[in-house]
Amino acid sequence: MNIVREQRGENNSLIRVTVGEADYGQEVEKSLREYKRKANIPGFRPGMVPMGIVKKMYGKGVLAEQSYRQASNAVFEYLQKEGIDYLGDVIPAEEQGDFDFDNATEFEFVFEIGEAPEIKLELSDKDKLTYNKIKVDKKMHDDYRANYLRRFGRLVDADEVTSDEALSVTLDNGEMNVADAYVGLEERKPFIGKKVGFKTTVNVNELYKNPSQRAAVLQVKEDELEGINPEFSLEITKIRKFAEPELNEEFFKMAFPAGEVTDEAGLDKFIDAQIGQELRRESDYLFTLQLRDYLVKKAALKMPEKFLKRWLFTINEGKFSMEDIDKDFDQFLKMFTWNYLQKHFIKQDNLSVTKEEALAEAKSLAAAQFAQYGMPSAPEDMLAGYAEKILADKDQGQKIYEKLYEAKVVEDVKSKIKVTEKAVSAEDFAKLAQAL
Repeated sequence: MNIVREQRGENNSLIRVTVGEADYGQEVEKSLREYKRKANIPGFRPGMVPMGIVKKMYGKGVLAEQSYRQASNAVFEYLQKEGIDYLGDVIPAEEQGDFDFDNATEFEFVFEIGEAPEIKLELSDKDKLTYNKIKVDKKMHDDYRANYLRRFGRLVDADEVTSDEALSVTLDNGEMNVADAYVGLEERKPFIGKKVGFKTTVNVNELYKNPSQRAAVLQVKEDELEGINPEFSLEITKIRKFAEPELNEEFFKMAFPAGEVTDEAGLDKFIDAQIGQELRRESDYLFTLQLRDYLVKKAALKMPEKFLKRWLFTINEGKFSMEDIDKDFDQFLKMFTWNYLQKHFIKQDNLSVTKEEALAEAKSLAAAQFAQYGMPSAPEDMLAGYAEKILADKDQGQKIYEKLYEAKVVEDVKSKIKVTEKAVSAEDFAKLAQAL
């Protein structure tokens, strides 16, 4: 076997592997004997098919498979022995010639690799970034507080329609009577300022413009709407509005059974802390993007772009055209480079993610999912079991580990550079995020 490496360009090489009968012969014979043992050919008992027939039927395919396998294995052994770090995977080169498996005994396989560029990245407090922290303003506080208290509030009768009250009416056209028909936010505009007992005439086709909504209100099927007289008399029967709970001892015991909040001042601190946690995630995400772009630019790595495009085309087996790959390649290259830099820091600074950390992240994800389905306080054993299932799923588990490793890299790099925290408004923060 002969292996020759040719530098094709910066960070791009061809590896030519020539294999002969001495390299693949034993494996070919072993495979043919296996075919002979399993062959089911009419006129021959199992295992009694003459080797000549087996070779005629399968010999060419076995030769192609085993010679390629020996060449491919040799490439990986060569790369490991020479300490050559490569990107993506080893792929067949465009320079690959044809093979004569009918007559030849020696074959040259040509592979292409994209060599991993060397990372020379010196970081110090001369590298400066800003961590943008969103300021909690009064509107943000009041909105969050109102939404939080809504969980513990109740509907009470209101005197008149003003904005977002729950409005119920009776509809009657002489042929059908619908009690407690609900009037939505958009439809209730003509009733602003009206009180219980107010009567008027409406056309339900105009009041409820959506056929499916109209059918639901009238308690009929959509295909039954056509025969209904749309002119109805309407009477407001109920106006109800949301009332926040009284901030008394009973409320605090119900909302905070552990006793961590016992008065209104404590509630406001709790609200601000909750908002802060949510905003912190937004700030962390933006900072990660800014740090990623900064490091990618500073590292200025020379990536084998032509090879990477061919690699993407090859591994996707024609799912994407080269035009598709070209269109999104800049974004791919940025993410690919960022992932490569992360691996560098993980290895250099010996960063790791424990199973306990991954389980905690999976449990947090599980808790959020349960909350979406109306279970804000799922039992601990249920969360733990669900977290295990999430980690056991290959795709979800990988995403969790990747997220945690990225967070470790970000914290690692933050410790090496100068990061200044800056408070910004939600509007300014949104502009910064859009600029990336």
